Amino acid sequence: MRIKPSTIFLTTGVISLIFITGVYASPAKPSASFKRNLIRDSSVQINGKYTFSRCNTIRRKAFNKKSHKKKILLIGDSHGCDFLNSMLSNNYLQNFQISMRYIPYQCQPVLNGKGGKFVDKKDRPLCANEARTDSLMQAKEQIKEADIIIFSARWKLNTARVLPFTIKHLRLKPNQKVIVVGSKGFGKISPRRYMRMSTPELKAIKNDVDPEVQKINAVLRQRITGRSIFIDQTKLLCGSHTKCTIFTDNIHLISYDGWHLTPAGAKHLGKILFKRSILGRL
Repeated sequence: MRIKPSTIFLTTGVISLIFITGVYASPAKPSASFKRNLIRDSSVQINGKYTFSRCNTIRRKAFNKKSHKKKILLIGDSHGCDFLNSMLSNNYLQNFQISMRYIPYQCQPVLNGKGGKFVDKKDRPLCANEARTDSLMQAKEQIKEADIIIFSARWKLNTARVLPFTIKHLRLKPNQKVIVVGSKGFGKISPRRYMRMSTPELKAIKNDVDPEVQKINAVLRQRITGRSIFIDQTKLLCGSHTKCTIFTDNIHLISYDGWHLTPAGAKHLGKILFKRSILGRL
C-alpha cells in the first residue's frame, strides 16, 4: 500500500498521532480591522472627548418638578462619566431624569472638600473655585430632590473610609436610595505589544488590578452597609479583585488609558452592571 507523502501514521500501543502536512497553522494573527480598531481604541484624544461628552450635557441640570419620572443624581468625577456612558450606551435608565454633580478626582465627594486632609494643598485653589468645580455642599439642595443618589468616582483611600459618615451627614430621607459604585483600574495598556499578538493571546491577557484600587474596594465592601448599596464593578467585570481582562469578547479594548472606558468598554461594562447588580431592578 502506498502512503501519501503528506500523511504519516505513527502508532505506539493504543496511542495514534496524526500529523497532516499543510493543515497545521500558527494561531491567527489580528486582522487589519483589529489594528485599526486598536489605534482608535487607544487614542486618548478621541476617547477623552467621549468620556465627557454625555456628562457635560447634564452637569448641574435641574430636575423637572412637573415630570413623573424618578430622579437620579449622579455624583462623581470622570469615572462617574464612565458609569453614565456605560448605562446610556445600552439605553438603560431611560425612564429616569438624570443630573450630575461633577466633583474632580482632586477634590473628592466629601463635605469639606475645599480643604483639609482630603484635598492636597496644591489642589485647594481648584477645589475652592465654585465656578469650575462642584461640591457636596453646593449640591445639597439637589440631593434632597433626588430619589436615587449614585456615587461613582475614582476614590481615594481616606475618602472611602469616611464615605459612610459623609452619607450619614447628608441627612437623606428614608425613601431615598444610595448606591456607591466601586473603583476600577485596568493596569498598563500597551497597544504596540498587542499589535504583535495572536487573537487567543489577546483574549488571555489579564492585567493586575492596581493595589490601591484593591484596598479601596475592600474598604467600601466592608463599610457600605445598611441602606446604602455597594456595587463592586471590578469584581463583576473581572470575576476577580486582583486580575482583569482588558479586551471585550470581540477584541476591543475596554479601557484606553488603564482607567477610563472606550465606547466598546462602556457598552460591555454596562451590560454586566445592569444584569448583575441592583441597577437592573431600579
